[in-house]
Amino acid sequence: MLKSRASIRTALLGSILVALLAQGLAQAAEKQTDKPLYDRLGGVYPIAAVVDEFIDLLLVNDVLNANPAIKAAKVRVPAAGLKYHLTAMVCRETGGPCEYTGRSMKESHGHLKINEKEWQATMADLRRVMNNYEVPAKEQDELMAIVEGMKKEIAVTE
Repeated sequence: MLKSRASIRTALLGSILVALLAQGLAQAAEKQTDKPLYDRLGGVYPIAAVVDEFIDLLLVNDVLNANPAIKAAKVRVPAAGLKYHLTAMVCRETGGPCEYTGRSMKESHGHLKINEKEWQATMADLRRVMNNYEVPAKEQDELMAIVEGMKKEIAVTE
């Protein structure tokens, strides 16, 4: 009888420890998601690295370059300036301290007449770069949702 009480106590203590550990892990995960996306992405430097590679891909994207307006803009707008403004925008939109001083999305993209195929090519390049940098799926999805929220200002939705 004494042996079974000790076994029951050991099992009970083990269960309590497992429950406390699980609760602690859940609270740690919750604290992580309480952080702004900006922090979960690692701040401005990792954001700038992703933006840099993303813009480089867009500049050589055949789908986008088939659009004469996009091709002309690529010649007219310096890549470095585009990277700077996009980094600042992503920083701000993800909860970071950056200030975006560029034009509105409608003003800077409206004349490009970006169609659905071009939009999807852009989003595929963004996803590819985030995968290259091993951005976690949850954070990727959050950033993609932010960008999708700007679609009506950037792309032709007809």
